[in-house]
Amino acid sequence: MRLIPRLLFLVLLLVGSLFIGQNVQCQENTAAPAAADSSKKGKKPKDPSDTTRKIRLFKEQKPLLLSISTDMRELIGEKEKSAFQKAQVELKLPDGTTYKESIELRTRGNFRKEYCYVPSLMLNFESVKGNSLEKLEKLKMVSSCRLGKEFDQLVLKEYLTYKIFNLLTDTSYRVRLMQVFFNDTEGKRKPYSSWGFLIEDVDDMAKRNQCREIEVKKLHTELTDRKYMTLVAMFQYMIGNTDWSVPGDHNIKLIQKRDSANSKPLAVPYDFDYCGLVNANYAVPPEELGIASVRDRLYRGFPRNMAEIEETAKIFRDKKPQIVSLIQGMEALEKREKDDMVKYLEDFYRVISDPKQMQREFIDNARSL
Repeated sequence: MRLIPRLLFLVLLLVGSLFIGQNVQCQENTAAPAAADSSKKGKKPKDPSDTTRKIRLFKEQKPLLLSISTDMRELIGEKEKSAFQKAQVELKLPDGTTYKESIELRTRGNFRKEYCYVPSLMLNFESVKGNSLEKLEKLKMVSSCRLGKEFDQLVLKEYLTYKIFNLLTDTSYRVRLMQVFFNDTEGKRKPYSSWGFLIEDVDDMAKRNQCREIEVKKLHTELTDRKYMTLVAMFQYMIGNTDWSVPGDHNIKLIQKRDSANSKPLAVPYDFDYCGLVNANYAVPPEELGIASVRDRLYRGFPRNMAEIEETAKIFRDKKPQIVSLIQGMEALEKREKDDMVKYLEDFYRVISDPKQMQREFIDNARSL
């Protein structure tokens, strides 16, 4: 009787594959037609390599300085409303160039809005037309969830997690580190500062990879690009993250090759504060997964053969020196936090250096179809 659900799934998988099409990575066609899939007739498509429109924001690495002045009581006290409110920002680049403009911002992130003193923000730079930061459009910002050095360290570790994935694939969100200063325009709350980072907009990330964002509800994980999904699943295992789902549309964005509606989408991950590598004190895994801590790794990928697992594992092994160097080179991160991150990753590297452990973790314990 157990064969019936499996056969039914395989039939649905075949039908879905015919709908979505071939297994093609977005970045493979670097000469995609410039006018392909333009959503507005007569509008010249933007050059995905043009970084000037973002003031080279995600091409450079040195931390920015961002000062935000707004009504903090409105921002914090009414954060559940998620309504945009006015703010003044001062953005200082490493070369000394400074931009002072009026923008709008709002809170974002369901959990962080409930738990954090200042949750993650959406910064709308284009809300006031004609200002010098208008071309930044809308950007997500992550800053310390609560006041204190402990939470600053968590921000730095989540930032590094994004950077680690950048080392593994260009099909990933770029981030830009910055020091953020909050000022209350009503003078009722003391100014404070924290580390934070900006996250590349999904449309810019997609264009950079000759793709576009698509929205497909409840898409089965195995109907996405197979090779890329194997990389994502192994990365999530490496960092100890189970807080993601393709069919649940949770902490995943789907992008697809711009000039081919038949190519399989890529499921690009984001939001890593719940992973074991960051190890936030508020991160707790779902009870149904059967693990006691986010530090306990659990592979959430679907079955692959050993050749596929080995091909993907080699990517991680080849990048290990750069990953370790990236962590050790983060000056603002305390030594004990660096050592903890490297030690946690060493356990992963022991697994992908042993064929028997790879068989157990990525094949025998893979999710069943």
